[in-house]
Amino acid sequence: MARLMTVQQLARENRAYAGSGGVSRNNRGYGFRPAFIDTDTGIIYLSCNCEGSPAPFHCLDGLPEELVLERNAQGQVTAAKPSVVAGFERDGRFYSREQAARSLASQD
Repeated sequence: MARLMTVQQLARENRAYAGSGGVSRNNRGYGFRPAFIDTDTGIIYLSCNCEGSPAPFHCLDGLPEELVLERNAQGQVTAAKPSVVAGFERDGRFYSREQAARSLASQD
């Protein structure tokens, strides 16, 4: 069974890639922007805050409604479709966290 994209999942991924190019704070200077891809459609969505401005980290609140599965009482997105994967966009291409980490490691 596929895992939902949740705030908790994002936190697990951030811990797993801490200290590497797989997190926003370490790859921002290389042109990577936090993004999500819907693997069902191949559409890339830049990470945005709830009002639509670009977010400096992965934020579920800016995802389009068709990807949202759950919200809390305050209206914040708590879960997105399992086909949603967190990663990064650079020059129109999607990079998984692993791909971004490897890309930056190869530049050392």
